[in-house]
Amino acid sequence: MPYEIVERDGTRIAVISGGAAQIRDASSALDLAMSIRYETGISRLAIDKEVLCGDFFILSTGVAGEILQKFINYRFKAAIYGDYTGYTSKPLQDFIRESNRGRDFFFVSTQEAALQKLRDAG
Repeated sequence: MPYEIVERDGTRIAVISGGAAQIRDASSALDLAMSIRYETGISRLAIDKEVLCGDFFILSTGVAGEILQKFINYRFKAAIYGDYTGYTSKPLQDFIRESNRGRDFFFVSTQEAALQKLRDAG
């Protein structure tokens, strides 16, 4: 999966984009993250939401929780960027709000906002 390395104030971040859903489950997310870490040493990921499968945004599938847990277990920080206005699920809105209050996993509208969040994350 293609990615590019961006640096913000000394923090290196891998930006993952590509259009088609390529992260289908926790295993594919972890494979990608570990490949990036192995190749670059980077553990901060800005992910275009279009790269995630649709089930990610249906919390009852468990896909989002499994991916988040893998990232936390392996000490990755991630920001998913894109348009969330079409999602009306209250549990998903609550999940996004709670994630944004933390320090490891964020949902933002733009790639630039993702880079800023990841730069500022402790």
